[in-house]
Amino acid sequence: MIVFDLKCPDSHRFEAWFKSSSAFEEQQKAGIVECPYCGSTEISKAPMAPNVGVKGNQRAEAAPMVQHKDDARLNELATEAKKVFAKLKNHVEKNCDYVGNQFAEEARKIHYGEATERGIYGESTLEETQALLDEGIDVLPLPGTPSGREDA
Repeated sequence: MIVFDLKCPDSHRFEAWFKSSSAFEEQQKAGIVECPYCGSTEISKAPMAPNVGVKGNQRAEAAPMVQHKDDARLNELATEAKKVFAKLKNHVEKNCDYVGNQFAEEARKIHYGEATERGIYGESTLEETQALLDEGIDVLPLPGTPSGREDA
């Protein structure tokens, strides 16, 4: 297996594992490799630090199990995550009904066929959310508060 640092035309960077270098090239040509941030299939290899092995007659030190990224890379990833969450939030607000703190009640009505099926968003307590999940009702936390709703 080999890991490559990849990027799309929008400069989103991400890692992906492949069986071999030729497997990456085949998947890239077939349009299978996709940016997890924007969905672009125009993917290229990004510059990466080489993994240089030691000579056979030298004893290798134990390799670290986790490689720490520098703060700049973490900040870059955090910025990308914020952009993705903002897109998700915007999509939900444009396409779903805001039900405020009645979210759990409305989700149940929809799930049990007592209300018209539609996308909703709002607020619920941790206990209400857990109860919904226990009942088999799919819910997903949405980061941030709804736009224009300072009371949320």
